[in-house]
Amino acid sequence: MYKYHVTHGHKTEDCRQLREEVSCLFNEGHLREFLSDRAKNHFKDKDANGKSEHEEPQHVIHMIVVGVDIPQGPIFKRTKVSVTREKRTRDYVPEGSLSFNDEEVEDISQPHNDALVISILLNKVQVKNFLVDPGSSVNIIRSRVMEQLGLQDQFVPTVLVLNGFNMANETTKGEITLPVNVSGTIQDTKFHVIEGGMRYNALHGRPWIHNMRAVPSTLHQMMKFLTSDGVKTVYGEQHAAKKMLLTSKRSSIKGKQETK
Repeated sequence: MYKYHVTHGHKTEDCRQLREEVSCLFNEGHLREFLSDRAKNHFKDKDANGKSEHEEPQHVIHMIVVGVDIPQGPIFKRTKVSVTREKRTRDYVPEGSLSFNDEEVEDISQPHNDALVISILLNKVQVKNFLVDPGSSVNIIRSRVMEQLGLQDQFVPTVLVLNGFNMANETTKGEITLPVNVSGTIQDTKFHVIEGGMRYNALHGRPWIHNMRAVPSTLHQMMKFLTSDGVKTVYGEQHAAKKMLLTSKRSSIKGKQETK
């Protein structure tokens, strides 16, 4: 009799699912009192390295105000994504999976239709109001942000016509590749530089999202991605998203009043 699933088939010590469940508990800090001293030291070193991997920004950009790129970067194994709707005391998540559940929206202002806005380290500078947009086929950054970064003369002049869903056009000034640091994971990312107005400082489109193997959820106001150390979660800044939306509505109302 197999004790974990209470069925026949294989021995308890040979169950892969049980091993993965116990491994998850160890990684979350549970059951470590049953480990050997050597194993305890291993997890202490791992926890310490996780805390030290976040790099402090040199300064912060608060400034507030949308062709196709070929995906770059290493190819990873296929990732399984699941959304758990019912509440349980512990959700089993197989290795290599990303999961969202209803408990993760309890601290979010509801109801909402907010975009996913995050802060990142860009070229070792913290940049806020960064939109994660799976609907965009390119990564975009404002020229004014480039000025704040002191990189206004370092992008390569190129012309690319970007089309919105209403076929409105925006012509880029150039492109630049910058190191993007999200939760200690750094990836060189190509951005297209635009001069025109945009509510956000910059935008991560599908090229960055797919290269990160990330899964964003506007409903849960978070983004998750897999690393060699497990699943990392980046939380959205809902207050910033609401502020962007309010600013846009006020600008729209003001524009209509001026045209009357």
